[in-house]
Amino acid sequence: MPRPPTRPSRERAELGLSVATAFPSRLEWFERVDSTNDVVAGWLRDGVPEVCVAAADEQTAGRGRSGRTWTAPSGGALLCSVGFRPTWLDPERAWRLAAIVSLAMADAAESEAGLAPGTIRLKWPNDLVIETEAVRKLAGVLGETDGLGTPDARAIIGIGVNGAWSRTDFPAELADSMTSLGEAAAGRPIDRYRLLADFVRRLEARVDALREGRFDAEGWSTRQLTNGRPVRLEQPDGRGQTVLAVGVEPESGALLVAGDSPEAPPRHVLVGEIRHLRLGGVV
Repeated sequence: MPRPPTRPSRERAELGLSVATAFPSRLEWFERVDSTNDVVAGWLRDGVPEVCVAAADEQTAGRGRSGRTWTAPSGGALLCSVGFRPTWLDPERAWRLAAIVSLAMADAAESEAGLAPGTIRLKWPNDLVIETEAVRKLAGVLGETDGLGTPDARAIIGIGVNGAWSRTDFPAELADSMTSLGEAAAGRPIDRYRLLADFVRRLEARVDALREGRFDAEGWSTRQLTNGRPVRLEQPDGRGQTVLAVGVEPESGALLVAGDSPEAPPRHVLVGEIRHLRLGGVV
């Protein structure tokens, strides 16, 4: 049975956010929780209005995509979840909630780490990565929805950003595929509380735009690292194939892959995961 979270260790004012605004409707930072997604799910069930944000120093049962876990040492990552009540959004466009969370976090993380705009890229459908001598994962995003298309629509977008980790402390099995803001910043201190506050401010503008029917399709497309590259695409049933990613489609969120012949139009892929991406050559 899930354990209740510890008492909030930080709230809105302590993060430098105004107490006079309604965004977010609720924001709390905990020392330890089972999962920030579960905390936000409970808030939404209890009637907390959107947009609400829970963050934590440590998760004991953090979730990743496809049943995987998300682990990080206490204080080593920014672990947070954002809760929405997207009755105002076409269910077929609910994927855009994860997209704007990713874009807001990419902007905030670049600012916190002193990185040039565009350094942090997106790997379809939801990872934040940095391209150096290899493609290394910086953050993972997990979206969970319930009741889309009904008056009780709920969506939770969880994101975990590797913060001040040193490469020598990375888990051995992930050391070749992950990175952190601390590594990317080459010694510049990373303040997770400041990062969260900046993320929330940037997210507010993106939520307001999405409510008005405006989505940053250009920004979302431009940050995609997969454009024009061969990738190994794996389906939920375990099947995989090597395809040439040629772009993304901003209406459906689909990955566009080259057709079976030069004359064939790009194929839309809505479900799947890119497990391998190389800087060049064959996957």
